[in-house]
Amino acid sequence: MTVTEELPHTDDELRAAALQRLKKRQDLRAHLLVYVLVNAVLWAIWALTGTGFVWPAIVSAAWGVGLVMNVWEVYGRRPIGEADVQREVERLRGSR
Repeated sequence: MTVTEELPHTDDELRAAALQRLKKRQDLRAHLLVYVLVNAVLWAIWALTGTGFVWPAIVSAAWGVGLVMNVWEVYGRRPIGEADVQREVERLRGSR
């Protein structure tokens, strides 16, 4: 869905939107699985090599930011509708 599109109304539009949301959820699950597996390996390497500087925390934290943004994209972000665009246009008109 592009920025200026209306929210879906027809059955075909609703189906396409549903498929897009399901794909995003599926992608998020894959992202989470890879995050857990890779971080588990990194923390295991750190633990088995004598600990010391906690370098896996840097990877976990940095990648975690990306994962949080991915979760927000899937569950927190709402589509921009025509009403949002019109409200912003009116706000811009008022600031001239």
